Amino acid sequence: MAYKSLEECLLDLERAGQLVRIKEEVDPYLEMAAIHLRVHEAGGPAILFENVKGSKFRTVSNIFGTLERSKFIFRDTLSSVQQLIELRNDPIKAIKHPIKNFAAGLAALKALPLKDPFSKPVLFEEIQISDLPQIHHWSKDGGAFVTLPQVYTEDIDKPGIMNANLGMYRIQLSGNEYELNKEVGLHYQLHRGIGVHQTKANKKGLPLKVSIFVGGPPSHSVAAVMPLPEGISEMTFAGVLGGRRFRYTHVDGYAISTDADFVITGEVYPDENKPEGPFGDHLGYYSLKHPFPVMRVHKVFAKKNAIWPFTVVGRPPQEDTSFGNLIHEITGSAIQKEIPGLKEVHAVDAAGVHPLLLAIGSERYTPYQQTKQPAEILTIANHILGTGQLSLAKFLFITADETNQVSTHNIESYLKFILERIDLSRDVHFYTNTTIDTLDYSGTSLNSGSKVVFAAYGDVVRNLSTEIPECFRNLKTFENPVVILPGIIALQTKAFTNYENAETEMQSLNDQLSSAQNISLLNEFPIIIICDDASFIASHLNNFLWVTFTRSNPSHDIYGIGSFSINKHWGCTGSLIFDARIKPHHAPPVEKSAETEEYIQKIFNKGGSLFIFNK
Repeated sequence: MAYKSLEECLLDLERAGQLVRIKEEVDPYLEMAAIHLRVHEAGGPAILFENVKGSKFRTVSNIFGTLERSKFIFRDTLSSVQQLIELRNDPIKAIKHPIKNFAAGLAALKALPLKDPFSKPVLFEEIQISDLPQIHHWSKDGGAFVTLPQVYTEDIDKPGIMNANLGMYRIQLSGNEYELNKEVGLHYQLHRGIGVHQTKANKKGLPLKVSIFVGGPPSHSVAAVMPLPEGISEMTFAGVLGGRRFRYTHVDGYAISTDADFVITGEVYPDENKPEGPFGDHLGYYSLKHPFPVMRVHKVFAKKNAIWPFTVVGRPPQEDTSFGNLIHEITGSAIQKEIPGLKEVHAVDAAGVHPLLLAIGSERYTPYQQTKQPAEILTIANHILGTGQLSLAKFLFITADETNQVSTHNIESYLKFILERIDLSRDVHFYTNTTIDTLDYSGTSLNSGSKVVFAAYGDVVRNLSTEIPECFRNLKTFENPVVILPGIIALQTKAFTNYENAETEMQSLNDQLSSAQNISLLNEFPIIIICDDASFIASHLNNFLWVTFTRSNPSHDIYGIGSFSINKHWGCTGSLIFDARIKPHHAPPVEKSAETEEYIQKIFNKGGSLFIFNK
């Protein structure tokens, strides 16, 4: 359906049994987020909060909580959008199959934004920041945040909507040093279009005009998170996906999405920053307080009966997991078309998306060689790590499989395939002193860390074991050996103190395990995970992925039994060791508040709006 508003979408979801209303008063301080988390975890519907403490506006969350619900919302346009993306990747298809692709051509007519429509519902009233629902998601958050904003900026050298950027960058409404109703915090990470716009404005010594849209047709929120190629306007994509042209106007020189529920306008001045955060983020940890641009608020608009949408992020899976699944559903093989030889790439949600990539490529460079070893997949790996947000990855596993039987989405079998073939003296490739995700605190400083590529290809060189060798049972200072997966074993030890001590500890482990009689046994376990709690990390695949890849910095936290460095190449003759313990510089994990959980229980009890979800 071509929804004209967020409320139209919510009523449609309600008719389909995909929305529940909460009539009880709910406090936006912790309670609202806690309710969302419990309903989302149960696979529940969208949640409309009709009685928000401290605000006259209703709120809604979990709109995109499942892929099935997202596909229902865009049921009339999804196939046309997929066709358009496919045609962009292979334009000749339009010539070969004009009738088949006719619908895609019609859908493209919705791409052109519509300026100055007759109806401008978002301009119904002018309000203040303090009138908005002040949603405080986690107990250690620095204030109230906007978690589904559509942040609009223009290129100062090429003004206009067709060269604009629409991105989802969190907004801090209150707390810290922000002057309420006059300032908000603007947080954006590496590889975001707004950074290019601000850089250009700064060079000219001019403020960057920013418009923050909240709500509106659901296609607008999806457009703000889509990884579109540079030069393609998110507003055109919103029109195609929503089946309705993106409508906009200008007020005081600011772009206004007329179908939005709320619009906040303001300016970001050069070198004007204030502390932003902390904020419980999608890696499952808090992003800490750091200087980020402050936006001087100009005006705030709201439509009549406006609804404030929000989401809650934390340790995956969360609602943003479904966002990622929807993006994959829409884009299909777009990344593979961009990177020659790439068959599959999977940003692993359980590891926080950016820290871990699994890929499958091709090996076509040296068919004349009898010995199979990585060649083309190394080129593909470099291409992956130089492509958009994929470049934020810390760990990249890549292989090639001529039988096409391996899938990156079957993680256990994929890792087994890799570990059976990897040559740890040859196939480990580090990238040091480079960029990583802003939200990842495992590195050396904000945005800085390292990467590693594990490129394995060829015949099986080892059999992986699930039986704990005796040599792991009698170690000094390392205890509780537990098999995580075939070929991967966890050991726990005392808490991490500093890297100097860690070097000594890992050398001790090396000395205890590197005797000749242990080498063949170690071959069956090419990876050893050192952690704080071996039972926890081995209890579920997601625990292993989350702990291992969010709590380690490749250059600092990977060791090896019998490690060596020759001509700048690092390798080892025995097992790889990942030190996945919590480090003093890491951000704390997000945790639910027991007090809040107890307080919201009344809504889940008999007679409450959410009794159906009572556990």
